[in-house]
Amino acid sequence: MRKLERLSLSTRRPFAGQMKGEKRSIKQGTGIDFADYREYAAGDDLRYVDWNAAARTDRLYLKLFVEEEELFLALLIDTSKSMGFGNPSKLKVATQMAASLGYIGLCNYDRIMVQPYSEVLSSPLPVQRGRTGVPRLLNYLQKIEAKGSTDFSHTLKRYAASTKSKGLAIVFSDCFDEGWKDGMKSLLARGFQIVMVHILSEEETSPSLRGDLRILDSETGNVRELSVTPQLLERYTRTVTAFCSEIELFCHKYGMDYIRVSSNEPVESLILTTLRRVGLVR
Repeated sequence: MRKLERLSLSTRRPFAGQMKGEKRSIKQGTGIDFADYREYAAGDDLRYVDWNAAARTDRLYLKLFVEEEELFLALLIDTSKSMGFGNPSKLKVATQMAASLGYIGLCNYDRIMVQPYSEVLSSPLPVQRGRTGVPRLLNYLQKIEAKGSTDFSHTLKRYAASTKSKGLAIVFSDCFDEGWKDGMKSLLARGFQIVMVHILSEEETSPSLRGDLRILDSETGNVRELSVTPQLLERYTRTVTAFCSEIELFCHKYGMDYIRVSSNEPVESLILTTLRRVGLVR
């Protein structure tokens, strides 16, 4: 936590916040970084007149500054049953990463909210701000469970339509739903900067299965009998690689960040190394 306190969230563009914080805002006001001048108008605060410029030009000019405002961070966590797979589970990694990023944001007075989703939107963690929100964030994340199927498109469209804020949206998912593209596009249309954290377990990317097996879909209950041969595993590996590449290409096409994560990677390394490398934290 001491390491996290030294970090801050970084965005590619400024967002308009509601309260003072530590992010550069698109508004010009009474911050510390000089932005520009404009001519004095009746009713302006005389404290911000540049009297040196007035003495040289016989005209009144106001100093304008870039304000420091908070960032709105939406942590959107896929809680469908497939996220419970792996050791540790994909959901555990997602909640640990969300806890770390949320803690960084709260230490910097950003506004943080958590929205779990599967086939429906679960009750969210209301917006938190400041260190007093840390216990509520951690307690909330500890109670999240993997259950139900996924409706990526429907739930994220509903979230995008219901939120009034714009900012940074970090989506944690294994993307095992055909509607993931529509869901991501709905967040993009709402004006979010989006980061897709694509979490897969090592057993999903490099399975150790062999022989004749009955494969059960954890979300739908569908059963399929397979003879797992080396040739089938080669085809499977190519399919998984193509699946991940499709998501990465889609994200890059629409200006989103894509981060692929294995559930067996240490979370500390993911936050302090991987997310630093992509510029999400600094």
